[in-house]
Amino acid sequence: MKALLCKEFGTPDKLVLEEIPSPIAEKGKLVITVKACSANFPDTLMIQNLYQFKPPLPFSVGGEVAGVVKEVGESVKQFKVGDKVIALCGWGGFAEEVVVDARRCVPLPPDMEFAVGASLLYNYGTSYHALKDRAELKQGETLLVLGAAGGVGLAAVELGKVMGAKVIAAASSEEKLAICKAKGADFTINYTHEDLREKIKEITDGKGVDVVYDPIGDRYAEPALRSVAWKGRYLVVGFAAGEIPKIPLNLALLKGCTIVGVFWGSFTEKEAQTSGQNLMDLAKFYLEGKIKPHIYKKYSLSDAPQALFDLMNRKVIGKAIVMMDLPMDMPTISHQTPSEKEILGYTQTAQGIIFSNSTVLKSFKGKVLGVSDWQIVSQEMINDFAKATLDFQWIHLDAERAKKESPFKQTIAHGFLTLSLTPQFMYQMMKIESAKMSINYGSNKVRFINPVPSGSRIRMKAVLKDVEDIVGGVKIFTEATIELEGAEKPACVAELISVVYE
Repeated sequence: MKALLCKEFGTPDKLVLEEIPSPIAEKGKLVITVKACSANFPDTLMIQNLYQFKPPLPFSVGGEVAGVVKEVGESVKQFKVGDKVIALCGWGGFAEEVVVDARRCVPLPPDMEFAVGASLLYNYGTSYHALKDRAELKQGETLLVLGAAGGVGLAAVELGKVMGAKVIAAASSEEKLAICKAKGADFTINYTHEDLREKIKEITDGKGVDVVYDPIGDRYAEPALRSVAWKGRYLVVGFAAGEIPKIPLNLALLKGCTIVGVFWGSFTEKEAQTSGQNLMDLAKFYLEGKIKPHIYKKYSLSDAPQALFDLMNRKVIGKAIVMMDLPMDMPTISHQTPSEKEILGYTQTAQGIIFSNSTVLKSFKGKVLGVSDWQIVSQEMINDFAKATLDFQWIHLDAERAKKESPFKQTIAHGFLTLSLTPQFMYQMMKIESAKMSINYGSNKVRFINPVPSGSRIRMKAVLKDVEDIVGGVKIFTEATIELEGAEKPACVAELISVVYE
């Protein structure tokens, strides 16, 4: 049989397609002829040796398959050769055959396609467990879904509506939000362009949301947690956006809210009976037409590395499915819609927003450019700034004296040190492809609101205020807010001025 193998850890292009021996059905197990296997975000982590489960090399990823029983092991009574099944194998599904514990298999519902079957359990199982068992979502409550166009996110949107909630879907493009709307979302937020907290306040009349479903983490986690209503529940599902966020725990205290972990894989093993009932509920929802997996694209087995790359690049809306009956070594034909950059002239990347030129930038006025990464303001940085500016005040440099005499009980950064970091933050948020040269021109209306103690972390949120034409280029005005981790009030607010020559 053919299998796509991970023989060394790394990116999807390192996977190799090889002929390997067929598996054997040991006691309590089934061998399944795989018809379809979904690609999920944990697969991208597993091949990089970054996931909780670490199978020995070589192995195939793919933890959710649909297919036909080829062989039945000893003591298996509930299945026979020829049965159509859905199975949770953990890994091994990117292959023509896979061996699975019979207890982790369920019959494929009548008239369900294999591609749909391979899309049902992981995403909907995770989201249903999160909303039903962990959040105890109630009818009439407000649910915020981050990463709402991803596999588990889109499932959470659908299930939230099935469970009677008012659903707010947040995603990074209008194309993605259109799918969320079609799946029943009552409100949408494009957090590339809109301020997440302000939009939530507007939608909920300042009350906040009862439940946050967060499969992405990173920079979106803290503003979402700050938007939770009294006694709300914050579901930690995953970290698809990159960095695992460091949450100020005082927010949980102030909100009276609960931060809840969601690990569906362990749940299926430790609470198998409850998990089985959940899967029966999901099959019923599907047969009643209440849920329907959205399939982004079907890939051949040889093209499966591209499915993983598409997941890593956050292109996938819903589910990416590897089909074993598609011709190998040939491209899969699918309708290609124009990219966001082709339509709008800019695109959102992990490195910030990339604008084609200043004309496109002008169309972005009034919108949020983004939020930078956190920056630690170290004592070494404070010392270096003092040397550069010849400002040797003890409040910045003398930790022992500051501990005794300062109301802050430690040294603090010079306000202009905080301001001097804004160019670094801006580089993380935006780039203009047509620019030949850019200058950090200055600032207006600077207000230092909160002191920045040594060792603390700051980051910047920016809104594009205006773009003015000058000879040979443009002058850019940006509203910047320097946030101090764990503090309700910012460290600094300012209007930044930049000049770009094209």
